Amino acid sequence: MQVPLEISYRNINKTEEIDQLISDKVNSLERVHDHITSCRIAIEKTQQHQRQGTPYRIRIAITVPPGHEIVVKREPSKGILHRKLSAVIRDAFSAARRQLKELEKKQRGAVKVHAYNNHNNGFIKAIFPFDGYGFITTLDNREVYFHQNSVLHNDFDRLEIGTGVRYVEEMGDQGPQASTVQIVDKPGSRIDA
Repeated sequence: MQVPLEISYRNINKTEEIDQLISDKVNSLERVHDHITSCRIAIEKTQQHQRQGTPYRIRIAITVPPGHEIVVKREPSKGILHRKLSAVIRDAFSAARRQLKELEKKQRGAVKVHAYNNHNNGFIKAIFPFDGYGFITTLDNREVYFHQNSVLHNDFDRLEIGTGVRYVEEMGDQGPQASTVQIVDKPGSRIDA
């Protein structure tokens, strides 16, 4: 690890066994993502009079460039009666490992981002069928260029002024442009899931 491991204990005696367990778990996280820059762990035992559930509170904060922070918290619960500290630590590190794997996949580009999350709505303002392009008026009253190759399902010929569309806006060489243009409110329009 590039930055030393920071462990803080509160109302718990520090033991070699717990330190070794945490060290092993951090090493296993480094095998998932080798760019971890810091790992801070806080372990606390809550008030002594608690009679049910685990009395431990654990917080793991992992920093990964460029500015990502993974935080896992395990709070005292009324679940399993007096769960051992080592089991709570293993559970917290398992959750951190899952989050770290997900972040690593996103950073590699292995997680598919669905385009419909970025869709905007608008209306066809102008269409030039012989030239193969047109303009969309956005809901905030801007004009966005689109090319016939950006229209889904070969529906460019079905577009006319006023047709409602859904699209993804991108920055082109000469300003904003629309991609994945899809008809949304024309009679006989296709509805795809």
